[in-house]
Amino acid sequence: MTLKNYKKHFISTLETHYPTTEVLSFFNLLAADILGFSRVDIVLEAASEINDTNLKKLNQALSELGNHKPLQYILGETEFYGLPFKVNEHTLIPRPETEELVSWILESVENTQKKISILDIGTGSGCIAISLAKNLPNAQVTGYDISEKTLITATSNASLNNVSVDFKLVDILKIETLDTSFDIIVSNPPYVRNLEKKEIQKNVLEHEPHTALFVEDDDPLIFYTKIANLAKNNLNPNGLLFFEINQYLGKETVALVKSIGFNNVTLKQDIFKADRMICASRKK
Repeated sequence: MTLKNYKKHFISTLETHYPTTEVLSFFNLLAADILGFSRVDIVLEAASEINDTNLKKLNQALSELGNHKPLQYILGETEFYGLPFKVNEHTLIPRPETEELVSWILESVENTQKKISILDIGTGSGCIAISLAKNLPNAQVTGYDISEKTLITATSNASLNNVSVDFKLVDILKIETLDTSFDIIVSNPPYVRNLEKKEIQKNVLEHEPHTALFVEDDDPLIFYTKIANLAKNNLNPNGLLFFEINQYLGKETVALVKSIGFNNVTLKQDIFKADRMICASRKK
């Protein structure tokens, strides 16, 4: 089959599942990954024949996209904060909103020349921890996660980006204190309530790890309560606590963090004007 004809087949197969612009983006990315073709090549090589091996790979990807498997999982990689990251069914796919959280953290320490210690709780693919380590050469970064398989991916991503992060297998809900104190504690914990599942797209709901996404409706702030209590006792003087949060629970999360003892709490919206992140400190 020629590239031109396969492109038509690809689009017609997926056009009932996704917007046309997204389908075209999928095709361009797969053509680059499997065929080594740029967008210009796709036009110039439209009459070229796709060999059997590559046709099989394209058909496999097409079938998986038809089942709403995220393209990032099909490719096995994505980009976050300008850096490459491996992703799989054990890790969430990093979101643009989380890039905004990383930017906020970097802005808060941009003028410091001293060594700082950072803890990322629920590190997943390691996107937050690794991006901070890459942009803060003086930082000593630690990442916690409950999943050993997830930490294997995070460790691989640290090597991929040539940074050092101390990843540890930790169930944050089962510990009473942290091993040491930190200048910054950051977390993007599970925060989507089960009642919000109806809002979640199929590609997320059916493929991304639920343990990293969902919390029970009757205690949606369970991770924020635990982490804020740990941070209260394990942040260095002038230390900062950062959270990514549920957009529907911004005021509730601020009130919770204040009730635990953080008297300086800032709620920030993301690029989509949704309440998305918090920075808290305990200044006298």
